[in-house]
Amino acid sequence: MRLSLALVAALLAAPPLVPAVCAAEDGGDAIAARAVERRAVEAMIWGMPAVNYDLMRQEMLDATDAEPNQVIYWGRPLDWMNQTLTPNPDTLYLMTFFDTHDGPVVIDVPPADDAGSLNGNIVTAWQKPLEDVGLLGVDKGAGVRIAILPPGFDGTVPDGITPVQSDTYGGFALLRANLRSHGPEDVAASVAYGKRVGVYPLSEADDPPETVFVDVQDVLFDSTIRYDSTFFEHLNRVVQEEPWIDRDRAMIDILATLGIIQGEPFKPDAATRSAFDAAAVEAKAYLNDVLERGWGAYFDGTQWRAAAAPALAKAAGEGFMTPDAYPVDLRGTIYTLGFVGIKRLGAGQFYLLALLDKDGAPLDGARTYRLSVPPNVPVEQYWSATVYDRQTHALVRHMDRASRASNAAELARNPDGSIDIFFGPVAPEGRATNWVPTDPLRDFEVMFRLYAPTRALFDKTWTLPDIERVD
Repeated sequence: MRLSLALVAALLAAPPLVPAVCAAEDGGDAIAARAVERRAVEAMIWGMPAVNYDLMRQEMLDATDAEPNQVIYWGRPLDWMNQTLTPNPDTLYLMTFFDTHDGPVVIDVPPADDAGSLNGNIVTAWQKPLEDVGLLGVDKGAGVRIAILPPGFDGTVPDGITPVQSDTYGGFALLRANLRSHGPEDVAASVAYGKRVGVYPLSEADDPPETVFVDVQDVLFDSTIRYDSTFFEHLNRVVQEEPWIDRDRAMIDILATLGIIQGEPFKPDAATRSAFDAAAVEAKAYLNDVLERGWGAYFDGTQWRAAAAPALAKAAGEGFMTPDAYPVDLRGTIYTLGFVGIKRLGAGQFYLLALLDKDGAPLDGARTYRLSVPPNVPVEQYWSATVYDRQTHALVRHMDRASRASNAAELARNPDGSIDIFFGPVAPEGRATNWVPTDPLRDFEVMFRLYAPTRALFDKTWTLPDIERVD
């Protein structure tokens, strides 16, 4: 149908249609450009967990000598050279990035014994939890052999091996070898125990080959989120390598607008990359706003909130299969903050996060603060308090120490059993053993971890007070 010139003039003059006027004046190219930027923001929010995974996998491939289906490990407690998101510096990390394109892969978890134990989580390329293993996992420390099955697998799995169906070919396992202390003998014992883990093809399960371990403790391993056009290169790689999951098929056309099409090369021009850069700035601001607004205090009247939003934890625990819930915004936010997924959140570990002090002010690295941890912390293993860079959510660069934990023998305790932890650029006089350094030029955040938490945490008969500024 053709419109008369008079009608066109009337429509263009109408105030409610000012955006249409702009579109008409700018032409179709301007409409398309705005669509690219708008859809790029949504693609970043939706794709955050997959890009988070790919950043780590690419760092494994580019910065180390390791390959998929091998194990990288940090041969000492983590320091700032590990620039993953909110890692735990009071345990030893082992990671395997599995690839099942050639068939199922077995992750062989040893039983806990006097020599050591571990806590581990296995996830897909979208960081959907597949299984928790180790002392606090499905095996409860008895040891287990998990076979990760690729999409469409219709073979059989031998007795004694637990099959776990994945909807992606790739994924990873984060395995934490527990430390009795940071002493060299205990660290060596935890490393030796961690090397009892096995990773091998299911086809060779009867006579497993030796697992390759690569020590990356001296590697700058930086997988912090890149808020620029390179984000979409990582997203494209995941789209090319992994099948579409039914719940996400609505994104196919949206990504096509951005030039990300399965089976086709990704070649954004300069204008598109500029739009991607602008979208990245907006996506970061939006996700940070979601984080700052939070999802309610865990302890009433405090700044502490659960590090994982309850709605997201519920959805992840159900494999994102609930038909009427898909918390993409919360998922995007959490995967700017950390990595991995936990199937049974709270059963093996529970994390609390503080961005603000008792007075509601940001935690300033140039100031000194105190966290008074009450006695009788409800854990069967240990607790820790760790400082992270507020902008990157990684360990603060060039700091000699990132945390203090209850498994540090040198911690000074108060007569009532409480422990004061200090955060600041300089150790308070006489308090160096209980001090975590901060960068005076950067804000920070604190994560309080509880391993093997007990009922008092969940019924809140034990509470954690706010961090207080004391300078």
